[in-house]
Amino acid sequence: QVHLVESGGGAVQAGGSLRLSCVVSGYTSRYSMAWFRQAPGKEREGVAAINRGGSTLYLVSVKGRFTISQDNAKNTLYLQMNSLKSEDTAIYYCAATNVNLMTWDLLVRSHYSFWGQGTQVTVSS
Repeated sequence: QVHLVESGGGAVQAGGSLRLSCVVSGYTSRYSMAWFRQAPGKEREGVAAINRGGSTLYLVSVKGRFTISQDNAKNTLYLQMNSLKSEDTAIYYCAATNVNLMTWDLLVRSHYSFWGQGTQVTVSS
């Protein structure tokens, strides 16, 4: 069983930065991983994702501001978030699958089998 534990969320003013972390345990093979977010009253949406080959895909509204990366030695996925805006406020979830997804599928929620509990990010304007 794969376990994902997120951390790094918090409250920040617009223009600020946060780095989210997701520690993966219970599965040692490389896989596709992603960050999703869900704001109150909205659908959960894919924010950034990376596959086994290192290909990445970003939500258009975060491209250039967010960077996804992973440290395989630490089994940790990161999301560096810069120039945060109030519309980035949401619960952020880490997700994983043991499928090496094609780039264009990386932000499709239904492809992911394993989910963390989420971490709250609040951006005030």
